[in-house]
Amino acid sequence: MFIDVKHINKVYLDQDQKPNTILKDINLSIQKGEFVSILGPSGCGKSTLLSMIAGLTGATSGDIIVDAKKVGKPGKDRGMVFQEAALFPWMTVTENVMFPLRKELSKKEGLERARGFLAMVQLSNYANHYPHELSGGMQQRVSIARALAMDPAVLLMDEPFGALDEQTRSRLHGQLEKIWIDTKKTIVFVTHSISESIKLSDRIVVMGTRPGTVLTDIKVDIPRPREAHKQEMTALEEKIMALLKTEIDKVVNEELAYEANS
Repeated sequence: MFIDVKHINKVYLDQDQKPNTILKDINLSIQKGEFVSILGPSGCGKSTLLSMIAGLTGATSGDIIVDAKKVGKPGKDRGMVFQEAALFPWMTVTENVMFPLRKELSKKEGLERARGFLAMVQLSNYANHYPHELSGGMQQRVSIARALAMDPAVLLMDEPFGALDEQTRSRLHGQLEKIWIDTKKTIVFVTHSISESIKLSDRIVVMGTRPGTVLTDIKVDIPRPREAHKQEMTALEEKIMALLKTEIDKVVNEELAYEANS
C-alpha cells in the first residue's frame, strides 16, 4: 500500500490532566492514485488524522507509512490544503504559488511552474492580483496550485471547500476531479459532507466519534461523471446517513448534557 495507517492512537491530557482519547486504533490503507475521503461528525478526529499523515501532529502510539517511509515530520512528498487558503496578503497570486519553490528552483523555473499550475486551476488571468482581490473560491484554487507546485505524491485536503457557498463548491468539485485525473495524485480529503465525499471519492472512510474509530470503509462504484447517476448517489447518501445517525445523535446528546451542567 502507498499509505498505511497502523494502529494509530491519539490521547491528549485535559485541563485536569486526565487522558482524553481522540483516536482509537485507526487502521487505514490507501493505494497510490486513490481519492479517499474521510467522513464523520464533528469531534471524530478527522482533521487530527490528516495532520498526522502530514507529519504536523504526532501519534501517541502506532505508525503511519507513506511510500515505504515512516512519517515523523512534514515532507515535500505531502502537500496540505487547509480550509482557509492562508495566502500571504503582500504577495501576488504568482508569488504565493512560487513561495515554497524558492529554495528548490531558480526564479525562472519557479515562475514557469507557477504559471503552469495557475493555468491548471484556471487562474492565469489573475496571476498578478493580490489575495484580497480574489473571491474565497479563487483563493482556494491558489492554495491548491501552491500545494501542487511542490509536486507532492500525496495531496492532503482538510475541508478545503467547507467555508464556500454551494455553487462555488460545486464548481470546484469539478476542477478538483479534473486535477486528480490529470495529475494522478493520491488525495486524502476530509469532509463533513456526505454528498461531497460521494461525488469525488473512490472510497469513503466513515468515522465514529469520541473516541474516533473507523466504522466502515465504502468503495464508491458509481461511474464518473457522477452527476449522471443521481439515483445511485442518493441511495448511497441515504445509506451513509443512516450509518452516521447514531454518531450524530451521540454528539448532540453530549452537547445537550454539557449545556445542562454548565
